[in-house]
This record gives sequence, structure tokens and C-alpha cells, in this order.
Amino acid sequence: MRLLLGQLGRFGVVGALGFVVDIGVFNLLRATVLEPSEVHEGPFIAKIISTLLAIVVNYFGNRYWTFGATRRTAIAREGLEFILVSVGGMLLTLGCLWVSHYLLGFTSVAADNISANVIGLALGTAFRFAFYRYWVFHPSREMPLQPAYTEPTHPPTAGSPTVAVSAK
Repeated sequence: MRLLLGQLGRFGVVGALGFVVDIGVFNLLRATVLEPSEVHEGPFIAKIISTLLAIVVNYFGNRYWTFGATRRTAIAREGLEFILVSVGGMLLTLGCLWVSHYLLGFTSVAADNISANVIGLALGTAFRFAFYRYWVFHPSREMPLQPAYTEPTHPPTAGSPTVAVSAK
């Protein structure tokens, strides 16, 4: 239970940083180059761009901090799985924005932010945490573990004991 609570806390901090990137970029783009009166699909495109940037921030935070103790040496496979899960979360967010903006006609800045950055983000966050924890970074996966911390390697001096570090 302590591991889960610790992971949830770190996931929240990483997510908050990703959220700042996501909401900041989304609103900047929506208010400037992707303003809906100029580009009909502007909010949708802005959300794709902002979410992709947040995914990059979240990957590094989650890989090295939230799930650092269980990260793998097969970084390409882990990265691909992370991207797949992140895109799944992004699709949930985009679905909420699309329904609100294009289907229901709620086109204000506030409506776009509530649908994408509150409702969509909540759904996407729950989805991502579950899949990151139980699939991407799960410790019992069949890939070899990479230790989160190893002692610095220095050549042993005469008469000093050697210490072997192994992954659990």
C-alpha cells in the first residue's frame, strides 16, 4: 500500500507539471495561431499539440521518478508502450473536447477548458495511471529490471571488499 501511495503522489507531481505544459500550450495556441474563428479545428489541433508536449514531459518524469524503481533496460519497448497508453489517454481527452465543442456546440474558452482539461484530463489520468502501473512499468513483466540506483563503480583498492549490486 505504501508503494501505491508513493507512486500516486509522484504520479500526481509529474502530472501537475505535464498539466501546466498542456494547459499553457493549449490556451496559448487557441488564443493565437489556432484561434477557432480563424481555424475551425483550432482547439482540436491545439489540444493535440499541447498533449504531445505534455506526454514528453510525463514520460521522463514517470520513467525516472514515479516508476523509477521498476523501469526496464528495454527502453524502446517501454517507450513504445508508454506512447500507446499516452495516446489512449489523449484520445479520451480529445473525445471529450470534440463532443463538447463540435457536437454540443459549447465553443467558449471556458467550455473547451472544462471539457478537455477537467473532464477529459480526469478520465485520461485514471486510464494512464492504471496502464502505466499494471502494464508499462509493472515489475513482474518479462523484461529484465534496471536497478533504480547503483553504487558508483570505482576500481577496488588493495584489500577492499567488492560489492555486487543486483536487481530485485
